[in-house]
Order: sequence, then structure tokens, then C-alpha cells
Amino acid sequence: MTAARRHLLCFGLGYTAQALAARLAAEGWTVTGTCRSDEQIAALAARGYAYHPFDRDNSLVPELLASVTHILVSIPPDESGDPVLDRHRDDIAAMHSLRWLGYLSTTGVYGDREGGWVDETSELRPSGARGRRRVAVEAAWLDLWRNRGVPVHIFRLAGIYGPGRSPFDALRAGTAKRVAKPGQVFSRIHVDDLAGVLISSIGRPRPGAVYNVCDDQPASPTEVVAHAADLLGVPAPALVPFDEAALSPMARSFYADNKRVSNTLIKAELRVTLRYPDYRAGLAAILAAGG
Repeated sequence: MTAARRHLLCFGLGYTAQALAARLAAEGWTVTGTCRSDEQIAALAARGYAYHPFDRDNSLVPELLASVTHILVSIPPDESGDPVLDRHRDDIAAMHSLRWLGYLSTTGVYGDREGGWVDETSELRPSGARGRRRVAVEAAWLDLWRNRGVPVHIFRLAGIYGPGRSPFDALRAGTAKRVAKPGQVFSRIHVDDLAGVLISSIGRPRPGAVYNVCDDQPASPTEVVAHAADLLGVPAPALVPFDEAALSPMARSFYADNKRVSNTLIKAELRVTLRYPDYRAGLAAILAAGG
């Protein structure tokens, strides 16, 4: 397939999808994205991407899908399910030109393992409603592969960080927190490495595949913030006991799960070499680039 015939459609052209889109566009791909707000429209237009409104009330026209060869779905499910599946399930199944579809899920589908390790074969036992919705949507996408041959690939993402979304931003804004919850660890992934994993999958498609996407070193969030503060040369925020921390319901839900996520499969099958194998390497690169 020539570069001119490679057309990526991103349902939700946000932070992660734009990291992928920028690298593919530089190789001559056509990139189209969906958006919901005027702010998103302005951002996409500034980057030269074609864009179309999409949500439960706005479907894409079938003519747009006709030229698409690759799809990335990064829109999270709502209480009713996955809006992409609900609006375009049959349209996507009928796309003869489609070579690859990536669905961005979350390692939250594994739930809490009290700091233990999980891999792609681990039982799915999410601890909250958001995780349960993800499990249901993953199953629906994989059913579309099994029953209708859609080239679906599932990516379970750890916490994403990168330029503009790192502890440096919170430290500079004075909003960074160090929440003391003994034994708590999170896995994470630099957005550039995430884009690299997706590109590796595009180059080595295996419909029906499920991949964990994370770096080599799960780490305590207090450790990460302290290291970022040290790099900036500022004092680390004081430790606050978890029960006393003024966390949003969303942030508190993240602390409900404590696990270490294995990335062995992306290395063995997709031959991925991480540019930022741990948070130290990732944070140093962000700071060196002025982030």
C-alpha cells in the first residue's frame, strides 16, 4: 500500500491520537479526526488535519469512511456504551479497505491486584463502573472481529504522560500532590512510546490481539512527583495521608487499583524498544525539550 493510500481516521483526535497522527502525517498519511467542541476544532485546524463532528447525535457520512484504511478509536464509553460502535458498527464491518483498527482501552480492566503483576492473560475483574464499561466494550469490539472479520486490536493503556501532561505542569501550577498510600504503585507510558507501539502494530497487524502498553517500571506516584520536583529544583510537596487528601472522585478511583502491568508481549511480538523505559528517562526528556 502506498503512502498516498493510507488514511487514518481517529475517532477522538485528542492527546494520544495526535501523537500518532503527527508521526503518520509526516510519512505522507492522510489523517482525519473527529471532535465535539469549538476548541478542538481550532486545534485540529491549526495542525492541518481534516475534522468532522461526531457524537451520539452526529454520525459520519458513509462517503468519508470509503477511503479510510486505518481507524483509531480513543473515545471512552459512556453509560450507554461505545458511541462509535452504536453509530457505526455496520458501516465499519462493511469497510473492505480497512486494514487495521485500534481500540484504546485501559489497564483498569484488571482491577486491584494489591501490587501484584498482571499480563494480557490475567482475569478481567474491574473494581469500578468505568472499568466494567471498558470490559464490555472490549468484548463488543472483539465480537466484531470474530463475527465479521473487522481487524480489531485492543490496547490496554497505563497512565499516559508526556509534554503538557506531566508532573512538571502540576508542580509549576502549584497543584501537585504527594498522596501517601503505602505500597501503592502505578504503571505509566510516555505518549511518544505509546504512538510507537501503535505504529508497530500497524506494521505487524494481528486481528484479535490484546496488548498492555506500559513502560518497564511501575512506581509510586509520590516517588514520581518527588523526582520531578528534584529535576525542577523545587521542594517536593509534603506528603498527605490518603484519607486526608482532597482528591476528586476520578482521582480517588485510580487509587482503588494497585497493580504492576507487564509489557512483555509488546516487546516480544511487536518488537518494541521503548525510548523511555521508565519515568526518569521520560521526565528528563520532557524537561530537556522545555516541557
